[in-house]
Amino acid sequence: MLEATQLTEHMPKLGEFDHAGDDHVVPFEVGPLDVRGRAVQLGPMLDAILSRHAYPEPVARLLAEACVVTVLLGTSLKFEGKFILQTRTDGPVDMLVADFTTPHALRAYARFDAERLAAMTAAGPVADEALLGKGVLALTIDQGQHTQRYQGIVQLDGIGLEEAARSYFRQSEQIPTDIRLAVARQVLPGGRHEWRAGGLLAQFLPQAPERMRVPDLPGGDGDTAEAMHDPVDNAWQEALALIATVEPTELVDPTVGAERLLFRLFHEQGVRVFEAVAVDDRCSCSREKIHGVLKGFSAEEIRQSTEDGQITVACEFCSTSYAFDPAEFGK
Repeated sequence: MLEATQLTEHMPKLGEFDHAGDDHVVPFEVGPLDVRGRAVQLGPMLDAILSRHAYPEPVARLLAEACVVTVLLGTSLKFEGKFILQTRTDGPVDMLVADFTTPHALRAYARFDAERLAAMTAAGPVADEALLGKGVLALTIDQGQHTQRYQGIVQLDGIGLEEAARSYFRQSEQIPTDIRLAVARQVLPGGRHEWRAGGLLAQFLPQAPERMRVPDLPGGDGDTAEAMHDPVDNAWQEALALIATVEPTELVDPTVGAERLLFRLFHEQGVRVFEAVAVDDRCSCSREKIHGVLKGFSAEEIRQSTEDGQITVACEFCSTSYAFDPAEFGK
């Protein structure tokens, strides 16, 4: 018989025995409802990205949401390429960029006006849509050289990233889709804080195309993108009702995890989970790539870029600094 300490050592832990744990995207399927999707909890990997730049809390929260959306969509790519999320707005947080390079690499950064941000948040928390302001959200799929990029554009005008992602699917993909995002800071032993974020993406993908919506009379009021996004189908309406019960804390709680959350939601219908996809904090910058860019500079541009006898370039994503001797470029 095993002693109590031995039993504890052999008890399954989160991340073992088919539990994906943090920084893994879990694909799933609910067959009876014709629903497929992905769920994720981001932990240490996300904390490394956000802590590297010491972003103010409102900025960090927005960028964390952008990271969740990016990995939920990027891990669905079946080819070598990139999925890029980028915002351009007139708010104090005027740019968010997150890109996912298949199969595992995520990088992200934010640009903001510190003075405007401080003035706006002086009186207390501010809604995401106010921090973003008006502008656009671009979602780009890049399959590399010799291929044409696909890009979907969503107007950001009084909506946050969660609603913008729904609008993207409604306008560009025309697939009934729901998405949930959550961000939190977890207090660890010793008083240290760690950023966490979670997300759930569900799509209605019946094999019979006519089930995507209920036909309307020609020219009727139902012939809209909205009708296609929210079809009057009992299976999809049931899925929406279940997803609406998800609490933000469930999406980020490490003791819940993606598989347990999916079981809570869909155990009565039967949910299948598939092999998880790991997500790494990995930047694609390199000395060779930056050297190649600098080789294209004119002699005047090289001169203007030189300070204290060298050219220094810092990556906006990972903050790695590269130093070059101007003589390398022979101009």
